[in-house]
Amino acid sequence: MARPRPQRRRSGGGGAPQGRANRHSGPLGQSLARLSEDELYRLVEEIPDILLLILDGVQDPHNLGACLRTADGAGVTAIITPRHQSAPVTETVVRIACGGAENVPVVQVANLARCMERLREDFGIRIVGTSDRATADLYESDLTGPLAFAMGSEEKGIRRLTEENCNELVRIPMLGGVECLNVSNATAVCLFESVRQRTLGE
Repeated sequence: MARPRPQRRRSGGGGAPQGRANRHSGPLGQSLARLSEDELYRLVEEIPDILLLILDGVQDPHNLGACLRTADGAGVTAIITPRHQSAPVTETVVRIACGGAENVPVVQVANLARCMERLREDFGIRIVGTSDRATADLYESDLTGPLAFAMGSEEKGIRRLTEENCNELVRIPMLGGVECLNVSNATAVCLFESVRQRTLGE
């Protein structure tokens, strides 16, 4: 049985407790999880063995929605995206996410490289990026402990600065004729390999 995700998103009246996601009922008619960058850092301090997802420039709403759904299933605390050149949380995203947008906050940051640097240096988060150029195999990497996966855009993958702020680059081994998976499928493979490793022996 997968370990339960820490309860850190629900908030009562009078505002969200420190380090917890706000819920915002907006024009989408949904109760969407919201989290500021500062609140994200507080959560990182509070939750041991936290699992985060960084999406670098994912602009397709269907892929973002699928990533949200997968992230919710894998117990991800938050998704981090750059404020610009990323898909916003639209009605399409919410529909594809099937509840994930209500449970997993998308944290939009002004400077993704700086955010990643803080996560690594100030909070000890190990960041694992995916790249076709990587020589290390996903299944040979230790994916336990405080961790963030960095996944790139559909066309270009992760950017240079994003790659430079990763502790490790891994590849998903491909055995057939296709060279790579799309970002939502690759995200599912990576997150649930981490879940598998984290729940061994439970």
